Amino acid sequence: MILLDTNVLVFAADARSPYRAWAHEIIADAVSSDAAAINAVSLAEICVGDAEPDTVADRIRMWGIVILDVPAAAAEACAVAYLAYSSARKTQSGKDSPRVPLPDFFIGAHAQVMGWPLATVDEGRFRTYFPAVPLKTPRDPG
Repeated sequence: MILLDTNVLVFAADARSPYRAWAHEIIADAVSSDAAAINAVSLAEICVGDAEPDTVADRIRMWGIVILDVPAAAAEACAVAYLAYSSARKTQSGKDSPRVPLPDFFIGAHAQVMGWPLATVDEGRFRTYFPAVPLKTPRDPG
């Protein structure tokens, strides 16, 4: 199984995206081999930006992508990573973080507790706060 970050689906659907070919390749390879999935957090993010949010899940499933709930075991990993991020942000910029963890932390924690690779274009935050998660990025697709 490979977990797809929200941006992979966004770029796959955007004809102008410089990452479109990469996103299509990642999805096709995952669907045809181990399986590709997003979680409920990514689904919510995609629904927010879609003109027809009530059909998003069905359209994603038509690509062969599985939609999963975030496991409860990911909550602790999410909180630990987010607290480290919040502390670093405060130290580096003097700014507080929102009290609610950002979606990337739920996505990264999900991949971490399941031991799955994560496909994403936003590698910085994942490499920093989820270093054990193998990333598939446009520069490192393998």
